[in-house]
Amino acid sequence: MLRFGNPLDALCERAFGFTETNLTMPAKTMIDRDMEADEEVESPETDGEAGYPSELLATEDDAGLRLDQFLVSHLSGVSRARVQQLIEQQKILVDGKHAKPSLKLKGSERIEVLGRLQLEPLRAEPEDIPLDVIYEDKDLAVINKPAGMMVHAGNGSTDSVRNRGTLVNALLFRFKKLSESGGDLRPGIVHRLDKETSGLIVVAKNDLAHQRLAEQFATRGVKKKYVALVHGWPSHDRGTINAPIQRDRQNRTRMTTRGSAGREAVSHYEVVERFASPYGKFALVEVKIDTGRTHQIRVHMASIGHPVVGDTLYGAAEVLSPHALAREAHGTPVSVRTEAKKTRASESKTLSLRRNFLHAASLQFTHPRTKKELAFTAPLAVELQEFLTKLKLAG
Repeated sequence: MLRFGNPLDALCERAFGFTETNLTMPAKTMIDRDMEADEEVESPETDGEAGYPSELLATEDDAGLRLDQFLVSHLSGVSRARVQQLIEQQKILVDGKHAKPSLKLKGSERIEVLGRLQLEPLRAEPEDIPLDVIYEDKDLAVINKPAGMMVHAGNGSTDSVRNRGTLVNALLFRFKKLSESGGDLRPGIVHRLDKETSGLIVVAKNDLAHQRLAEQFATRGVKKKYVALVHGWPSHDRGTINAPIQRDRQNRTRMTTRGSAGREAVSHYEVVERFASPYGKFALVEVKIDTGRTHQIRVHMASIGHPVVGDTLYGAAEVLSPHALAREAHGTPVSVRTEAKKTRASESKTLSLRRNFLHAASLQFTHPRTKKELAFTAPLAVELQEFLTKLKLAG
């Protein structure tokens, strides 16, 4: 019998196979948590008390909430899509009856979770997608991943579309054989990068390489350096952000440094360049991380008031406007006669970046077989270089 200190943990364990306070995966796969925003944090099935009913009681404060909204707010680490799937599989009872996700609660219902979500497993398939291979040998490969590419499909995904176009699909086509330690959806994957983060990632071609690389990540033997462009000027040229990170209870795609249940996260930043332009002040920073939590750099930089440029999830502007246009947008009167002129000027002078300005620029580790020290670098992606040039020329 499993014991849980948090009453929500038992409920999450029964229904989804993981707990709020201990989101665990095997040591061989839970190494680097810098992962895609839309990926579920789940662990393999465990025994324990699975299948036994658990219940929640709706209160007056819950009156008017949809059933799926209520469950998302009370089941930690569970997305709305997962809750809706659980309801569709008739694993939820409201006052002893099956209900729709849209059911509006009155505030006195007894809600039971009858069992786990049953998902059809996916297996990654080879797909002919070009790869920028920086280095490879019989044990591993180092890839320069482009922004916009997920590393692998979400765990438990039932949508085959989400199982295409990933780095794993491309790796299977290129190398045929990869390590199996990560399971059918994550062959070769030792660590991860966010979907909109470009740069270096090492993959394992066999289980021995996977195990030894994983050990290096776990003991912080791998050195990684990122380059980011952030809004504003940090008050110090260098600093350390030591702030635990956990999933945001209000927005499940976000992480946050607020709360008491976060996992240790440490980032070190150094300002490389500061510059001002009509679009505001910006700082180019190098960041090294001691840990690899989900969205770590993005969350940490936003937590000190300097979000990564392009990262709208953590407060960055979607479109950058020159100061004059920005003042007009905030209420300065514009005559009807000049409105068309203003619109044309705005369209020609605004800047936007359709990704995060975050790049994994260098990677250093010990070769798992030869024990030789390996170090790799990757220049900024072309779109980041072009965006940076536009900002500087505008000044």
